Amino acid sequence: MTLSWLTDLVTSDLDRAIHYTLLWGLEGLELRTMGGPADRVPHVNEEKLTRRMEEHDLPVVAVVPGLFEGDLEDRATWMNEVLRLDEVGQFCGRIGCERIVVGAFDEKDGLSPEDVGAALRRAGEAVAPYGARLNVLNTVGSMCPTGAALAEALEAADHPAVRAAWHPAEALQAGEPPEVGVDALDGHVDLVRCCDGVQRQGTWQPRPLGEGGVGWTTQIERLQEQGFDGPISLEIHLEPGPTHGLRMATSLIGMLRSADIR
Repeated sequence: MTLSWLTDLVTSDLDRAIHYTLLWGLEGLELRTMGGPADRVPHVNEEKLTRRMEEHDLPVVAVVPGLFEGDLEDRATWMNEVLRLDEVGQFCGRIGCERIVVGAFDEKDGLSPEDVGAALRRAGEAVAPYGARLNVLNTVGSMCPTGAALAEALEAADHPAVRAAWHPAEALQAGEPPEVGVDALDGHVDLVRCCDGVQRQGTWQPRPLGEGGVGWTTQIERLQEQGFDGPISLEIHLEPGPTHGLRMATSLIGMLRSADIR
């Protein structure tokens, strides 16, 4: 497993992001914005990105261009986003990145996993020629809030370039026990988002890794049993970000070492 993090939750400055990556003992970066708030991949300083990543022998494990987060019934919009994947795929090819993290459309009554799967299949066909894979993220408020719902959509898509970006904390917020979600996604997971928290009186409260309700030791064990060997990407929602990032990275490294021992 490759230990990485979603950088812009702490900093959009590439040099700072690389500094924290090395300081925390991580091995890669998941990029969404780099530079200013509007500088979203692939519209970033590519020359600087490539040069700095090569200097430190760090990979970009995934990019997050902000696609497929709207209304699935708005066909014109998501078809335009399918066309935009050509640009994202070329960018990924140039920087050596294989994963494109996307949304699972806004939750809406009357739509089925087959509807989601059909759209994702079109997207998978668009990225496959670039050697990239679409990683669909389960989030509260989307058509795929849980692992089980995401598994249904991926099975409906039935395309080798359409995989799961598994987010157990989001599944927990949606009411699914995370161990149920990871089992449902067996064989589909290509990237894991990592944070922790508890649901109290209808409000999600972030917690240090291992002190919330996700059950990360169990998650890591189940993922290992499934043969998962991709990125685990930290999401840092506690302040101050640099301090909690170090603590989360240290906790995750300890969990992985313990799982290997067992």
